[in-house]
Amino acid sequence: MNVGEVMTKRVSWVGPDATVREIARRMRSEDIGSMPVAEDDKLVGMVTDRDIVVRGVAEEREIGRLTAREVMSSTSGAVLYCFEDESVEAVLKNMAENQVRRLPVVDRSKRLVGIVSLGDLSGAAERATGDALREIADQPDSTPGRNPAS
Repeated sequence: MNVGEVMTKRVSWVGPDATVREIARRMRSEDIGSMPVAEDDKLVGMVTDRDIVVRGVAEEREIGRLTAREVMSSTSGAVLYCFEDESVEAVLKNMAENQVRRLPVVDRSKRLVGIVSLGDLSGAAERATGDALREIADQPDSTPGRNPAS
């Protein structure tokens, strides 16, 4: 199963010139801790609540004029993302290694197409495991020397 099958396709995002105040208000109203930043449908960065605090508030910058571009992690730097055609297992491993709960999902031309959470992926992995176990259980035992009727 790949990420494109389990991701949330309706993604809330902002442009790089969105103000930090606007971003913070949207994060509050949508009850989220990170916001993808896209330009011409391409992922260019991520703004997290931590970015706002560390790169904005802690540096005593004027929040009213501060933009996403000034506080975001950019795709040329430390922004993590995954591709829609990657396997659920590979992305789960990547998220565990990087200790993140959500990733923006892009297509191979890096257009933002969704967002996936740890819950989305773990549920998909559990379903895939359950399906595999059911399929195995439905097959007759063909172990050499065993009587399937016993």
